[in-house]
Amino acid sequence: MSDHAHLIRYLKKQHVLSLCCSADDELWCANCFYVFDEARMAFWIMTEPDTRHGLLLTKNARVAGTVNGQPKTVLLIKGVQYRGRIALLSEEAEAQARQTYQKRFPVSRNVSAPLWEIRLDEAKMTDNALGFGKKIIWQRSDVE
Repeated sequence: MSDHAHLIRYLKKQHVLSLCCSADDELWCANCFYVFDEARMAFWIMTEPDTRHGLLLTKNARVAGTVNGQPKTVLLIKGVQYRGRIALLSEEAEAQARQTYQKRFPVSRNVSAPLWEIRLDEAKMTDNALGFGKKIIWQRSDVE
């Protein structure tokens, strides 16, 4: 399996990310359920724009965060650090993301919160199961 395929497989298997955002002189982090869209190399999350992190996201689209499990031993540590840009989805993109999100998280069918897309610019995966400190790095080629 290629490094890229290994990264994709891991991100599709997990379902919670940490989302770190900032604006002006304020910082905040939140945990969000996500669906990973391999074709776009993007996370889809559902959150209200009037939450503390939502308010920051509307001011500054640059975000960073992590995806990780909770292994009991250092030799099994796997996780991803990422950075990217977030935007509210609308129209057809929002409908597609909502359908996929609701399939993965059926309880979300009762929630009207908007969906956002975190378009990854960079992801770095550490997977000690492949060798202590093994890193897999992915970068978008058209980063601004």
